[in-house]
Amino acid sequence: MATPAGALVHGRRFAAGVAVGVAAAGLLGALALRAARDHEGLLRAERTDVVTLRALTGVVEAAGGTGDGVRKGVAAFAAQAPELAAIRVVAFEGISLEASTAAADTGDKAAPRRLDREEKDIFDRGQRIRAAVETNRQEGGARKEEIEIRPLPSGGFGFAAPVELGGNVAGLVDVVTAPVSTRLGFGPGAALAFFLVPVALMLLAWRPLGAHRHLLAAVAVAGVAAAAWLYGGAAVRTLREDRSATEAAVRERMASSGAAATAALSAAGIEAPLDPQAWDADLFRRPLAIVAPSGIDAAKSAASFELEAGVLRRIVAGLAALAVAIALFAGYGQAATLFGILRKHREAYAYVAPAMVGMSILVFVPFLYGIMLSFTDSNLYNTNQPISDIWIGLKNYSAILGDFRVVTRAQDGSWMVNFDNFYYTFFFNVVWTITNVAIGVSVGLVLALILNTKGLALRPIYRVLLIFPWAMPNYITALIWKGMFHQQFGVVNQVLQIVGFHPIAWFDRPFTSFLTALATNGWLSFPFMMVISLGALQSIPSDLYEAARVDGATKWQQFRGITLPSLRPALIPAVILSVIWTFNMFNIIYLVTGGEPGRSTEILITQSYKLAFEKYRYGYAAAYSTVIFAILLMYGWFQNRVSRGTEAA
Repeated sequence: MATPAGALVHGRRFAAGVAVGVAAAGLLGALALRAARDHEGLLRAERTDVVTLRALTGVVEAAGGTGDGVRKGVAAFAAQAPELAAIRVVAFEGISLEASTAAADTGDKAAPRRLDREEKDIFDRGQRIRAAVETNRQEGGARKEEIEIRPLPSGGFGFAAPVELGGNVAGLVDVVTAPVSTRLGFGPGAALAFFLVPVALMLLAWRPLGAHRHLLAAVAVAGVAAAAWLYGGAAVRTLREDRSATEAAVRERMASSGAAATAALSAAGIEAPLDPQAWDADLFRRPLAIVAPSGIDAAKSAASFELEAGVLRRIVAGLAALAVAIALFAGYGQAATLFGILRKHREAYAYVAPAMVGMSILVFVPFLYGIMLSFTDSNLYNTNQPISDIWIGLKNYSAILGDFRVVTRAQDGSWMVNFDNFYYTFFFNVVWTITNVAIGVSVGLVLALILNTKGLALRPIYRVLLIFPWAMPNYITALIWKGMFHQQFGVVNQVLQIVGFHPIAWFDRPFTSFLTALATNGWLSFPFMMVISLGALQSIPSDLYEAARVDGATKWQQFRGITLPSLRPALIPAVILSVIWTFNMFNIIYLVTGGEPGRSTEILITQSYKLAFEKYRYGYAAAYSTVIFAILLMYGWFQNRVSRGTEAA
């Protein structure tokens, strides 16, 4: 049990840790809530403006897309829609501006007229939207957004939607909205006060429980958990109120846009039914079916809101874990120890601080972002969506590590290897690493022993020639060796033909394709091992060999008893480096075999690259890369144990 003075120290540490932890969590929680509310404000502006745009587009389509009816309808609609600063209707046939309420389109520029060269961006916008509509129809899905949004310097937004006539995209409606604030702020300030709960509990408990650190820790955890629960509930209620306000605004806009559309059709002399139910839609023009003129579907509203509420709850839970970690780190004295070390060695840490900042920006932040990306379904088609919308948790890891179908049946009933399977690729990667390291070490060691022979003539020339493969850029060497194994023109097959053999299609079978990469990497790897081994050999005292010869030891006994033990401290780190380099030897596999045939010679790093930049599955590729990192991390832990064992020896 601690002394009273020690108890006082424990209490102060836990109180300070809780205060710092909840302050950090409170600030980050407030920022998270503000970001969520601002996103809701942006969503509100987007949904209400899309309602207006869809209503106007319906009027233009009912008027036939061109002619006086369109111009009358647009003018009447604009008169009752003050949220629209400008409206432009473009017909693709003739590339003409059919109607406009923009201030610039007056006088000689008044509609109808042909678009000027300076207005090419409007026509290009229409072509992008038409391509998106046609692509989605051909694929039977929603891959490309059919409503285009662009922020404007004025603070408003530009919206563009297609005009469809007879099932074809015949034009474009482009509107500019009036500036509107989408900022909703931090939310109720009372919610932040909930983070004072654990501080108050700790101030009450630190004196009577100061001698019991574990009880203080339990109080800290309980207080932070209670604060997180209270704050999370308050934040979700605030967002729920914001969503209700959004749906009310959408319903109000639906009513006003309906009145504007009715007036526009009347002015154009057209009788056509209106479909307000379809106006509240996403950017793929799919109706959300939540808000209708008759009311709001509470079940669908709750289901759509629950996704965002779940994200906010996870953020609050993560912040609570951060606060607990800080409190325990400080309460158990680790913070004091860390600060003592930093204060004692402050000059050394000041010197390395710039390097650490650079490493954080260039290495750690991208690394952490890659790990975060591995929990999403990020791909080429959703890169502009927020992380919360594409979050899928551990599904990528489950798909990678949970697929054990290494061998499958073909349609004809025969067994075949699934070369895309992670476990096959991992097995091939291990075989690739072991064989290459074995060749590099053995060849390098033999050449080092030869070069270490006393009286060897032309030794400097041999050293230069043997280190030459290592000096050349490996991608150049890879391309040279790939050409050497060409079936028709490669020098390897020409030599085989000279001695009476048939040429080999090296890249048509997995084993021969593997041999090409093995030969290439073996050529590149032995100089490193040779240099390391030669340096270690030259550091062995010659007295040891002389004593061994006096004792009658043979050459083999000298090699086993003197050379190998003396080489071990140098070879083990070299082998460890060689394993890591070879495991991730991207250039040789990618440039020599390309994974052929049928991706049977891929290694994990090339598979990850192709998943990201050929199949554009960024989230899945990030998970693949994280698994590779975990494998190398386990190997690094193992090699550290081996290295310490070697040093102790």
